[in-house]
Amino acid sequence: MASKEEPVCQIFSFQDCKTSPDPIFELPAHYLTPTPAPIVIDNGSFQTRADWAAPAAEVAAPRLLFRSVAARSRGAARSDTQIGNDIPNLEPLRWLLKSQFDRNVVVNFEIQELIFDHVFTHLGITSEGSVNHPIVLTEASCNPLHCRQMMSELLFECYQVPHVSYGVDGLYSFYHNNAQRNLQSPHNGIILSSGYHCSHILPVINGRLDAVNCKRVNVAGSQAASYLQRLLQLKYPGHLTAITLSRMEELLHEHSYTAVDYHEELEKWRSPEYYEREVHRMQLPFSGKVPGGCVSVEERQERRAQQLRRLQEINARRREEKLQQDQERLDRLLAVQELLEDGLLDHFHKSLVELNMDSAEELQSYINKLQLAVEQGRQKLLHSDTAEGKTEVSELEQPMDEGDGVALMDPDFPEDTLPEKTANVAQPVFNMAEYHQLFVGTERLRCPEILFQPSLSGEDQMGLMETLQYVLARYTPEQQEALVSNVFLTGGNMQYPGMKDRVERELRAMRPFQSHFKVTMASRPALDAWYGARDWALEHPPGGGAAEGWISRQDYEEKGGEYLSEHGSSNVFIPMKIAKPVPARPAEPSVTMPTVTGTTTAVTTVTSALTSSSSAVTADVRMVTS
Repeated sequence: MASKEEPVCQIFSFQDCKTSPDPIFELPAHYLTPTPAPIVIDNGSFQTRADWAAPAAEVAAPRLLFRSVAARSRGAARSDTQIGNDIPNLEPLRWLLKSQFDRNVVVNFEIQELIFDHVFTHLGITSEGSVNHPIVLTEASCNPLHCRQMMSELLFECYQVPHVSYGVDGLYSFYHNNAQRNLQSPHNGIILSSGYHCSHILPVINGRLDAVNCKRVNVAGSQAASYLQRLLQLKYPGHLTAITLSRMEELLHEHSYTAVDYHEELEKWRSPEYYEREVHRMQLPFSGKVPGGCVSVEERQERRAQQLRRLQEINARRREEKLQQDQERLDRLLAVQELLEDGLLDHFHKSLVELNMDSAEELQSYINKLQLAVEQGRQKLLHSDTAEGKTEVSELEQPMDEGDGVALMDPDFPEDTLPEKTANVAQPVFNMAEYHQLFVGTERLRCPEILFQPSLSGEDQMGLMETLQYVLARYTPEQQEALVSNVFLTGGNMQYPGMKDRVERELRAMRPFQSHFKVTMASRPALDAWYGARDWALEHPPGGGAAEGWISRQDYEEKGGEYLSEHGSSNVFIPMKIAKPVPARPAEPSVTMPTVTGTTTAVTTVTSALTSSSSAVTADVRMVTS
């Protein structure tokens, strides 16, 4: 009969990776001539990826890849700002970190300028006051015009770039993967993109983004990391400082997964065998030294003897101080009593008032008590010197001051009344390593689940798949078939194991019976946006004229900073027309004029309107002839 195998514990350690500063690369000469090579910047809310738009043979991956954060102390110079990988450990500087993003929209352009400085410097651009290279930059879907205007102003006015092109990261990834799969254009499909701050649903019809039906869900990787941190801090209140946000992000990236059926998966975790097999024990750093664990019996006895000697010295010093105070007070009271004996009644009554006493009898009572206390104090000091402090503590002895920490032990307690435990007594062994372990069980699937059920973390909004169903319902059945035939998953928050299977299961539940759909995961969900932008820049180089997708400096000066040159991977440009209010003109009174034939003509102005095109005033004139 085969023996039952015991479950194997899975113990993992936190990597706590520390980044090293980015090197400064040299600018290759062929990136300058005959035409300057474009710079592709994937401006993500979690990471920034930047490199030259060069063929895959030259640039296999973006050279610059760093966190989109900056740290600068208050009052520090601009040159002292740390960007991305210049910060080896984010946790000590967490309270100083600043990002250029609010959700997924760039609002802090001072930080954005520091990010651009970091990128251009480390790519080897040394030109003074200008960057003579076209820029391909990603932006949020349905990016507000004001944010694009500020970004264009920063690039054209501060860096003097010749051309700029804006595109949506999810669309770049979509077209890059469609090209790898050799799909025929125009492309149709629906993109599920989930990043660090929010998730998007982007329908693509006939190769263009349908911006009217785009939807955003404010749940993504940062909310999952915060939710995991709250769960583990409630579970392990003794390790609050060790449960940092950086470690929670590592847990999400390396140890979490998406359940295909959430409730069924939770039922599996009820089994103790399944729990022991699947739980991940995360080992926190700790010190193996246990206080007092390796101290011998002789050393402990010596320490106790030293502690008792210190206590005896402290109490003896306190007794001497108290005896001195009592003696000084007794001498003062005796001096007052001598005034009475000498017949100086006025001085005597004045001294009684100062002592807050009413009569000579009360004075004599205090003198008797102090004489007794002084005599007992002298005897105690004498006895403690001869008998080594083994007498009982007098009731007249005042309690020790707070904070001394020695009042809890009796200084006169004999040293031999507490026998030491023999060495052969079995002592309980405290496992320090196990105490510093985090048992991550159902948290591995509960945190990614908030993408589908935001209510788990307290968010009052629809989940990703419920929002997808709402978007699909806005199209005709034929358009729905075209969209679900290419459901594309991209973004760093889509890399959980089981994510594709979960989306397929949810689609199967919401689509009609026996309908067809196809779900595809990006080959590199976190990097394909940069690769797609690079491919687009190589296929559409900026020309001398009005190239599709590129905004020249002339376009910026003529059409404004919010202008967008549309292309297949860009947002839709909808200019905002601001109507200026026209002041209303007062109505003209009716005028009666006599005619040559004796008749009268009544001229009445009925309406007067100022049109925006010709600014002409029209009048309706009615002729009345009597």
